[in-house]
Amino acid sequence: MRIRVDYTTAYDYAEQAHHVVQLLRVEPCVHDGQHVVSWRIDVDCDGHLRRGRDSFGNIVHMFYADAPLRALTLRVSGEVDTSETHGLVRGGAETLPLAVWRRDTPLTMPDAAIASFARAQVRDGTLATCHALAGAIHARVTFDTDATHSHTDAAHAFALAAGVCQDQAHIFLAAARHLDIPARYVSGHLVRSDGMVTQPAAHAWAEAWIENLGWVGFDPTNGVSPTEAYLRVAVGLDYLDAAPVRGTRRGGGVETMSVSVTTRDLAPVESQSQWQVQA
Repeated sequence: MRIRVDYTTAYDYAEQAHHVVQLLRVEPCVHDGQHVVSWRIDVDCDGHLRRGRDSFGNIVHMFYADAPLRALTLRVSGEVDTSETHGLVRGGAETLPLAVWRRDTPLTMPDAAIASFARAQVRDGTLATCHALAGAIHARVTFDTDATHSHTDAAHAFALAAGVCQDQAHIFLAAARHLDIPARYVSGHLVRSDGMVTQPAAHAWAEAWIENLGWVGFDPTNGVSPTEAYLRVAVGLDYLDAAPVRGTRRGGGVETMSVSVTTRDLAPVESQSQWQVQA
């Protein structure tokens, strides 16, 4: 599949914003099943854009505005060839030991309810357990864009039984790590099977380390493992480590931000892909 992405983030400030710095995790890395054909980042004001990598191996860009501003628009566009790996992620840059991915964070700290839920999903083998976790979260947590916000933690989203893909991924991470399974947050894009092309945000899911397989993806929002319709961009311990755009500024007053993501398949395939990793 050849996936085309057009991603726009626009900021409007009530007053002039000074010393604007934006950290971007919007460029995907190359690994087995994912080849970047072209990728471009444009900013509509003068500044410096520096490319590098963070401690998780993600490609990052730092943008430093040259002067105060009242508005800022970041545009990302590119094409990536993907192929079916049945959720397996291999051939990428692995910069950290597995022990790091067992760490809890404020957004993924399991409470008693998540701990009990996690233990109830234990099956014969880590792979089966992770599939059970993803399926159970999908069944329990209703997708609701009004129920949570970007700082909602896993325990609160689980108690509400509602949230967005970020929340469902955080619940998966909290549950998996409680079971001593290394797991990480993934941000990226999804070519939706329902034909929806333009969306108000990127997508998020999780990956878990399975002995004798390596990293395997699980999408609790859809109750499946990622297919070639998924484009991985960044990973981290939680949303904050993999957020597409984060920034700082001085002044500016009230900030208004809008996001638009258009994702489409430029080379549709005729056959339906396998959705789950098989043991």
